[in-house]
Amino acid sequence: MLATDAVPVAHGKAPAMNVTEAVDRRVSVRAFLDKPVPGDLVKEILVAAQRAPSGGNLQPWKVHALAGAPLEALKAKVAANPGGETPEYNVYPDNLWDPFRTRRFECGEDLYASIGIPRDDKPARLRQLFRNTQFFGAPVGIFFSLDRKLGQPQWADVGMYMQTVM
Repeated sequence: MLATDAVPVAHGKAPAMNVTEAVDRRVSVRAFLDKPVPGDLVKEILVAAQRAPSGGNLQPWKVHALAGAPLEALKAKVAANPGGETPEYNVYPDNLWDPFRTRRFECGEDLYASIGIPRDDKPARLRQLFRNTQFFGAPVGIFFSLDRKLGQPQWADVGMYMQTVM
């Protein structure tokens, strides 16, 4: 297990690609090789991402990366309680309106079509949804958090950090 708070970053490394290339190459991955990722590489990525902007340089995030036995134990615990806990907040607003509702619907339709799950096959859709809780087989699970007393601007800071990690 790797846990990191704000750590100084060495400056001066040349980027491997420009921002436009990085954005153009971004993809959502839902299948991973069963190949360990070196902890030093994970830490290097997390430390480099600390260059992300944060208001007042608070860097309010905490990061926990799990791999190996700790990750497998977490996945087993989650699988034992598939309903999970009641969320503290809604991911989407109640009665989502257009154009957001249509975008969300079309994205879901495209996803399931791309992996050959018909709309009327609810059990297959639920099995695919459950794969979220198993990290789609990823060898590392990364969790981002911040102190509950911090506010919405710090949520944005964590979002920028997460995007930089990605």
